[in-house]
Amino acid sequence: MSYVKGLKCRECHRYYPAEATYVCEFCFGSLEVDYDYDKIASVISRQKISSGPKSIWRYRELLPIDGDPTVGFHAGLTPLFKADNLARELGMKELYIKDDSVCHPTLSFKDRVVAVALTKAKELGFSTVACASTGNLAGSVSAQAAWAGLNRFIFIPADLELGKVVGSLTYAPNLVAVEGNYDDVNRLCAEIAARYRWAFVNINIRPYYAEGSKTYGYEIAEQLGWRTPDHIVVPAASGSLLTKIWKAFNEFHKLGLVGPVRTRMHAAQAEGCGPIVTALKEKSDIIRPVKPKTIAKSLAIGNPADGIYALDAIKQSGGSGESVTDQEIIDAIKLLARTEGIFTETAGGVTMASAKKLIESGVIPKNESCVICITGNGLKTQEAVTDHIGRPYRIKPSLDSFEKELRGGSKIKEEVWQSK
Repeated sequence: MSYVKGLKCRECHRYYPAEATYVCEFCFGSLEVDYDYDKIASVISRQKISSGPKSIWRYRELLPIDGDPTVGFHAGLTPLFKADNLARELGMKELYIKDDSVCHPTLSFKDRVVAVALTKAKELGFSTVACASTGNLAGSVSAQAAWAGLNRFIFIPADLELGKVVGSLTYAPNLVAVEGNYDDVNRLCAEIAARYRWAFVNINIRPYYAEGSKTYGYEIAEQLGWRTPDHIVVPAASGSLLTKIWKAFNEFHKLGLVGPVRTRMHAAQAEGCGPIVTALKEKSDIIRPVKPKTIAKSLAIGNPADGIYALDAIKQSGGSGESVTDQEIIDAIKLLARTEGIFTETAGGVTMASAKKLIESGVIPKNESCVICITGNGLKTQEAVTDHIGRPYRIKPSLDSFEKELRGGSKIKEEVWQSK
């Protein structure tokens, strides 16, 4: 059964059928999915969700598909855990990591949105799918569309990290490297989408694709024992993930699954590409496009499609935002690895560094609960830390060489040696 009434414009609220379209023909506002919440409320419950599939499809009634899911059976239900070591270092009482860098098919949160987008593309009769990507989306569409038996065209900036290029090419898509930044790639893809009958997951299928991000928020609320945190720090590229987590929390409240939502939403961006945070700090309602210059390439979207809606969500929630330098990103990647054993990509470094600054400045009080969103695996952006993590000790295959190199050089605390 479908619980989707259709699409509606986020600006003028005109209604459209649930087709492959994404822009209002009257005001050019973006379209989003409109649900029949009364019908959903009659069938959904905590028990039904908890007993559902161990994937994003446990929330099937709140996702924009008509039939049964056909893609993404292994996406979702990633760990949320109390980060006690990191909390001690930052002086926090209740700090959590939502770790989307593991468990997913391609080790990033993009597997959530792609699962929904490809299921919907198949329902709408498409045989070819495509995307404009800063990296993680490229890998996810390449992988999941291969499994679904769909033709694939993937468009990326030509200077993308090698790990993400290899991570996409391995699945044998048609990978197209465009000489320009993500905004250039996206503009080109909009032209291609107008000419060919392809399902561009983040263009003409975008209203459905974006809904997959809600599952990130649903899982947090469920994993916290059916409550929402006081604070959540979210990486912001297009701004969509932040808006959809906010939407997810409020949908759960509307359906009686959680209590009142008092969560404050905080955006994390790089200083080299932080148009949303800049607008926040300038108290402006205008997102001014920027030319990205940051090692966090997966967040390097200078003209964020959902930037204004992310601003709205942050203001409605009483939240904030922070931006960080490339060096702070690197230091945060190392901090998270050292304290919690998580190797995150540069986007996670942005989120971790921003959270640290927000906590240290008192914007996030140390006696309140906070979730930090980690959205991708560090193996994808190894270049960022290669020159900042030291080198292995080099020894001969003998005990004498081992002790001379490590103990003799006083490189390790003496108490370690006393435990032999």
